[in-house]
Amino acid sequence: MSMYITCLDLEGVLVPEIWIAFSEATGIPELKRTTRDEPDYDKLMKYRIAILKEHGLGLKEIQDTIAKIDPMPGAKEFLDELRGCCQVIILSDTFTQFAGPLMKKLGMPTIFCNTLEVAPDGEITGYKMRVEKSKFTTVKALQSIGFETIASGDSHNDLGMIRASKAGFLFKSTDSIKAENPDLPAFETYDELLAAIKGAMD
Repeated sequence: MSMYITCLDLEGVLVPEIWIAFSEATGIPELKRTTRDEPDYDKLMKYRIAILKEHGLGLKEIQDTIAKIDPMPGAKEFLDELRGCCQVIILSDTFTQFAGPLMKKLGMPTIFCNTLEVAPDGEITGYKMRVEKSKFTTVKALQSIGFETIASGDSHNDLGMIRASKAGFLFKSTDSIKAENPDLPAFETYDELLAAIKGAMD
């Protein structure tokens, strides 16, 4: 019996995109850009930090928005059932300062993510990636200690971990990403994804 760990993306898969919610709350359309639009994460984050600075917005304002975000309908039930049959780790390029309240609403699953650098006055001054190509690198590391991985996500930055895993699935992805990766099974509902993950473990 192999030991499986399922690795899931967070935003767009289990919870709505945090930056899109914040963009809507603040009325700043430039903050709507995500990894779906800009595959270069460093470029995207520097762009976001510059916009926050320009508008005088800091961590507190983002956390106030996050407090109002709920997981996608069915996400917690999906995670509960999945965690009943295998280990699950959420691999996200979000930040510990954003993820905390959302993890509470999801029943405190394990999450590996990055960290924001925040000044004493709450200004976001930079960020620290946990490791380069974090999702892919983490999946390879789990495999190196004897686990088989199954991965699912919706974005460009999920493709590495999806392709490196024993089984990998796109979930609630974009038409263009699905078209560019026609060999990857793509699902829209948690029931389909759960069935596919369980099937991959048989």
